[in-house]
Amino acid sequence: MRISVDAMGGDYAPKEIVRGALDAATTINGLEKLFLVGDEQLIQIELDKSSKEVPDCIEIISATEVVEMGEAPASAIRKKKDSSISRAIDLVKDGKADAIFSAGNTGAAVAAATLKLRTLEGVNRPAIATVMPTSKDPFVLLDAGANTDSTPEMLQQFAVMGKIYCKEILGVQSPRIGLLSIGEEEAKGNETTKKSFNLLNNLNLNFVGNVEARDLFGGKVDVAICDGFVGNVLLKTTEAVAGMISSWLKDLYKKTFFRIMGYLLSKGVFKTVKNKVDPSHYGGAPLLGSNGIVIIGHGSSNNLAAFNGIRVASEAISHDLNHLIESELKCIE
Repeated sequence: MRISVDAMGGDYAPKEIVRGALDAATTINGLEKLFLVGDEQLIQIELDKSSKEVPDCIEIISATEVVEMGEAPASAIRKKKDSSISRAIDLVKDGKADAIFSAGNTGAAVAAATLKLRTLEGVNRPAIATVMPTSKDPFVLLDAGANTDSTPEMLQQFAVMGKIYCKEILGVQSPRIGLLSIGEEEAKGNETTKKSFNLLNNLNLNFVGNVEARDLFGGKVDVAICDGFVGNVLLKTTEAVAGMISSWLKDLYKKTFFRIMGYLLSKGVFKTVKNKVDPSHYGGAPLLGSNGIVIIGHGSSNNLAAFNGIRVASEAISHDLNHLIESELKCIE
């Protein structure tokens, strides 16, 4: 398998991205080629810093421009023809790579993939699928931000794609699929969710009906379906609440000597919880429905996140994810 990596994408690029790529190159079986796309000199400096021997599968592809986090995605892709994200996706488009990982500007990655790769047959628009931790097993949220407005037909496609991803990558044999709404009753929600409910109810899916946001983290569903506006708000709110609780706990434990001792005794538990909610352990979020494997990492990706993003890309390739999605979607046309 051959994977291209946007080495300049992310808050800590290229250092952390290159470190993660090196770990992937020496760990992931069947990796024939790993393209590091970006500033050739900066990438080489990071490779030279490593104590590890650089594997033969790593190849640097020069790109002279970078799409910054704050740039407007569509215009940046049009103007910066030689950006690292564009060149990395070009490798997939030209058949030189089977997948691409980027922790850069999410909107730019979605725009570039949509413009250059197009979508799979039967897919109106691709959707970002984010793995969310719970007290039990994680669930897949999609769309997590690619489409602010979605039709019922698009939500129907998201459900099929989410089912395939959850089954193949997370190993859930019969994923429970829920439609995110403001109440469990079929009549609750807006016109889009009501129409989507009927479409999903008629599919050969393990559809459990409407679910509320409070149900998601209790293990009620394996796949939660919504439009990208709702999904991104949910994702960002969850991240903010987790950060707030972490900050509160740190402040409260510092108040007295006995609380500090309690913290030290409970340190192992807190480390376990931190690892469970750390996005670095889940890799990137796939852009499902794109005609090519596209994995989007968190903007603050460290070397572990980069490694796991590349790992997820390799798993999507080995499971032939896009072929399975196209085959399943043909059944609902």
